[in-house]
Amino acid sequence: MRGRSLLHDEVFYSFYKGMGYFGSVVATEAGLCEVNLPAAMDPVTLEESIRWRFPGARRDNSLSKAAAELLARYFRREPVEFELPLYEQPFTPFQREVYRAVRDIAYGSVRSYGEIAREILRPGAARGVGAAMARNPLPIIIPCHRVIGSSGKLTGYSAPGGLELKAELLRMEREVLEAQEGGRG
Repeated sequence: MRGRSLLHDEVFYSFYKGMGYFGSVVATEAGLCEVNLPAAMDPVTLEESIRWRFPGARRDNSLSKAAAELLARYFRREPVEFELPLYEQPFTPFQREVYRAVRDIAYGSVRSYGEIAREILRPGAARGVGAAMARNPLPIIIPCHRVIGSSGKLTGYSAPGGLELKAELLRMEREVLEAQEGGRG
């Protein structure tokens, strides 16, 4: 259970709306801990789930609210940058390297698992990159949907909605960029 390692830190959560559903962000004062992507779950059930995992969690601190607003803007098809602090304590050193590299993937771009492995100077660690992506507690903030197979195919997306959601997020980002390009010409 993710929340257990955070019991000594004060935990806050905020909600946002995207794709017609509610999602949530969990944070401490030190950084973002968890993003729950929008799903067919009402806010009361979502709140109960958060409070079960993070006993004593309270609504809204400045970081959870800022992240929730950026996520809402992202799902309204605004290209946003998530330059917010992460709560990295639960991450292994390898995960930290991978997540930093993935955070650098530009909006609307993709990289393969192998490219990320080479970027962090671990060329044989493509599967390890995939494992780190599967454990990513901060989807969209750490944009694991932008990591694809070496063949260019979409592979592995453990968030609710799976590969269909991954494809939709990438399609949405491409459309936003194309609309911006069209507006400049």
